[in-house]
Formats: sequence, C-alpha cells, structure tokens
Amino acid sequence: MVASPETIPVAESPHPPCGACLTHVRNLGVRLSGQTVLEDLSFDLRCGEITALVGPNGAGKTTLLRALLGEVPFSGSCHFHGGPGHPTRRRLVIGYVPQRLGFDRAAPLTVADLFALTSGGQPAYLGLTEAARTAACASLAEVDAAHLLNRRLGDLSGGELQRVLLALSLSPSPDMLLLDEPQQGLDAAGLTRFYELVARLRGRFDMAVVLVSHDLAAVARIADRVFFLDRRLLASGPPAEVLNKIKPM
Repeated sequence: MVASPETIPVAESPHPPCGACLTHVRNLGVRLSGQTVLEDLSFDLRCGEITALVGPNGAGKTTLLRALLGEVPFSGSCHFHGGPGHPTRRRLVIGYVPQRLGFDRAAPLTVADLFALTSGGQPAYLGLTEAARTAACASLAEVDAAHLLNRRLGDLSGGELQRVLLALSLSPSPDMLLLDEPQQGLDAAGLTRFYELVARLRGRFDMAVVLVSHDLAAVARIADRVFFLDRRLLASGPPAEVLNKIKPM
C-alpha cells in the first residue's frame, strides 16, 4: 500500500541544520563484471536535505549507495566538506538502512542482541556493556522505540523493525543517511511515521539524506531534490520539476 502525498507530512526539526556541510561527488563511475553500471555522476549533497533517487529497475540506484558506502570500487571522487565545527575532508560517516534485514524470525534474537552484534565492543553472546546499552537506548529513543530494546526481532512489525534499523544507523552520528527503499514491508501508517522521523532527524543530526524509492507520490512530498538516474544522472532538481519530466515507472 502506498501513501499519498497528502498523508505524509514533513516535520520541521527543532534543530535546523547548519546548511554548510557538503558532500562533493565528481565523475563517479562503477564497472562490475566488465559492465558499466554508473557513468560520470557529479553532484553535491547538502546537510539537512532529502535527496531522492528515482529511476527504472537496474538503473544503478542501489549501486550508487554501495559506492558511497565503499562496498564497491568506483572511479572519480567523493569528499566531505564540513561546515562550522566540522573538520574538512575527514572520512565521511554514513548511516545505512537496507531494504530488508535477513534473519530467522523464529530465532530468539532480541533488539539488544542486534545492537550487541554491531557494537563490536565484546562478543555478542555476552550482551551489551552498560555503556553500549545506554547508547542503544539513546539511539532507539531518537526514533521513539526505546521500549523495543528487549523485544524479540521476530515479534516486531515491519514499521518497528524499520525504526530499529534506523536507530542502528544513527550511531556513530552520521554525516549522511542512506535509505534503500524503506517502504518495503510498511503499510501506509508505518510509512508515514517513518518519513516523519527521517524529516525530524535530518536536522537533529545535521545530515544529508539519500532516499531510493519507487514511490513517486511520497518523493514529491518529502524530498527537497530528486535525481533521475539511469546509469547516468539524467535530471536533477526540485521534485515537481524532475517528476514532470519523467514517465511513470
């Protein structure tokens, strides 16, 4: 079920972004198994903005996220330029929410166990240290999910699981948040709540948000800019301007 633009309000953050932090991507290209997947992409991503990536299946949207994450080799360059109080050209800190989390829903794995697996402080079977538990509770509280810490992952709804993954992506505090089709598995109410959280958090954490989505109605409502991608960057600009140029996908 896809929410209409009217059902996805964009929350104003009480912590406006500085607006000066930029990620510069220049001439980015990706070749995988001898095939060109992305070619000559150049764009900027600014803190506090939601940039939506749209395009047909196989256009390279997820590959672009993987390149930004450093999971696939790419040509060209990607540099972070910080605003006031941010060091320039340091390593970019990126949070990532995947399309889905593969796990055995019958397994006795809890949200706390998931945070322990990703904290790296000690073996996961020992659980969370006191400091890690405090940090996990703080991250979950940012997405209104502190009450889920001891819940079993298999018992979570789609919306609850997405909020847990969003909380995981916030530690350490990211310069950029990548969302790969977060609408997967969510009903209209869950999707609305998720986008409200993202809109609030972009200012709270002074971060750029990059969203891959086929839900053009939601993109038109929540995005500040849209990139239409099909191996190359074919169009970019305000949602109404770009979406009016492209055919329904």
